[in-house]
Amino acid sequence: MAKDKQVSTDVVGGAADAAEAKPNKRKRMIIAAAAGVLLLGGGGGAYAFMGGKDAEAADTAEADHGEAAKEEGGHGEGGADQFVDVPAMVVNLRNADGGTHFIKLHFMLVPGAKATPDTLTGKLPLLLDAYQPFLRELRPEDLAGSAAVFRIKEEMLVRANSTLGTGYVKDVLIQDLVQQ
Repeated sequence: MAKDKQVSTDVVGGAADAAEAKPNKRKRMIIAAAAGVLLLGGGGGAYAFMGGKDAEAADTAEADHGEAAKEEGGHGEGGADQFVDVPAMVVNLRNADGGTHFIKLHFMLVPGAKATPDTLTGKLPLLLDAYQPFLRELRPEDLAGSAAVFRIKEEMLVRANSTLGTGYVKDVLIQDLVQQ
């Protein structure tokens, strides 16, 4: 009889383990399903955030533009852009406290559709004359933060277009910007 009691307790104990295993298995299934939904939702959200189909369309448009530039001959050999290196400019900044602050700026110009590097080099004195007043009116506070370079670059492009006309300068590439 002692054996019968052991057998019955083992069977009852085994049933208890099986009853506990069902809720644990169910919890695991629910957690796994929730994790799957979060992963799919996160992936879809990242796809939408990064541009989705718009990014693919932009890549296609860039590839088409690159092929068109090669067919037209571009600005140089192989359709690559040529750059006009502008000598570094050192300009004193406006300052309310009376101290001296300087900015050293080295940049390059990308010729637009109406210009070649040679024509831009010939018009460089006009362009530098247009940049001087803008750079001299900058304050040290204007150069703080990561957006400062972007603002300076955009203002230089606007001044190039107003001085030379639209289509002469496609972009301004800032190589060095040092404030002292």
